[in-house]
Amino acid sequence: MKSAGGLWDTASEIYPLLQAEPKVSDYAFEFPSGAKVKFGHLDAEKDVYKWQGSQIPLIMFDELTHFTKKQFFYMLSRNRSVCSGIKPYIRATTNPEADSWVRDLIDWWIGEDGLPIKERDGVIRWFINLNNELIFADTKEELEEKYKGSIPKSLTFISATLYDNEILMKADPSYLANLMALPKVERERLLGGNWNIKESAGLYFKREYFEIIEPEEIENIAYKKIVRAWDFAYTEDNGENDPDYTVGLKGFLGEDGNIYITDMFRDRISPLKLKKRFKNIVKQDGKKVTQRIPQDPAGGKFVVADLKKLIRGYPVKVVKPTKDKVTRALPASAEAENNRIKIVRADWVGAFLDELENFPDGAHDDIVDTLSDLVDELITPKKKRIKPVLV
Repeated sequence: MKSAGGLWDTASEIYPLLQAEPKVSDYAFEFPSGAKVKFGHLDAEKDVYKWQGSQIPLIMFDELTHFTKKQFFYMLSRNRSVCSGIKPYIRATTNPEADSWVRDLIDWWIGEDGLPIKERDGVIRWFINLNNELIFADTKEELEEKYKGSIPKSLTFISATLYDNEILMKADPSYLANLMALPKVERERLLGGNWNIKESAGLYFKREYFEIIEPEEIENIAYKKIVRAWDFAYTEDNGENDPDYTVGLKGFLGEDGNIYITDMFRDRISPLKLKKRFKNIVKQDGKKVTQRIPQDPAGGKFVVADLKKLIRGYPVKVVKPTKDKVTRALPASAEAENNRIKIVRADWVGAFLDELENFPDGAHDDIVDTLSDLVDELITPKKKRIKPVLV
């Protein structure tokens, strides 16, 4: 709401044209008639009780899937008015989310393919909430007759895509390109309006996305930057457990705009053995290769400090992951789907492709994490990068 370009900023451009006065301390606009538009939040479910006793003729939700079912239906009880001629109503915008309660709410308007049924766009239906179960009918009278004393509410759903927003398309033509560049899951949701698509194995990475090239093919390719991204695990495989792997993925960004994966270290060994292998690999890579190391939340500073001591004089970049694994993988997924990631033929390629294709449902995601970090380091604009330092 308060972020740049959010609801408050947009309202500040529109409402003053109607002589509304902004009340920044209260996040509200007051109109000459005495009407008021107030912006509020429902961060937690209990926040709904701050609205107890309120009479709100119009309630508008921005991104309904970000709210819980309880929040929505509690605020529905606040949607009332004693003003003559004022009919209370609720409006909400939303993007598709397959596992959301909103998907169930609008199920009648959505086809088996997850796309809105055009013939049902804007068709009004009626429902009652009976013991937390929504019962729908085509008419108000049908529910009133079957459930005596009930007070049905009306509901409709109107689908829209970016192509319906002519103003945005004209003002920012590049926005379409941004959506087209998203990985399949996000693209189908945000651009295609698909309510069924969700994360599952094979939707982020497919084998056919990656071209396997021979080692000699990269010898004459000019590069912009070389990086090895690491993901550390410290449990040795004893044959009975299935611990995570330590992975060190090396690649470079070519002058042709492609990313080339040239080497992968992957093993499950003790901390002492891992230190030795890590030190040897860094020395073999040389000082032209930036070593990107993640700083884990728990004890990460101490681990990083210990690793830095082992490789003094080599460029190191330490990054603290702040996003979930799927979100971090999206840029790599987009690069792969656009066939901009090439892999040098080696004996580790099979394991590399197996894990990527099984993400996010596979038993391990260590390779995915390193690929995410590698791609981030190679394609993030220089202005946003933290420069590597010699340690």
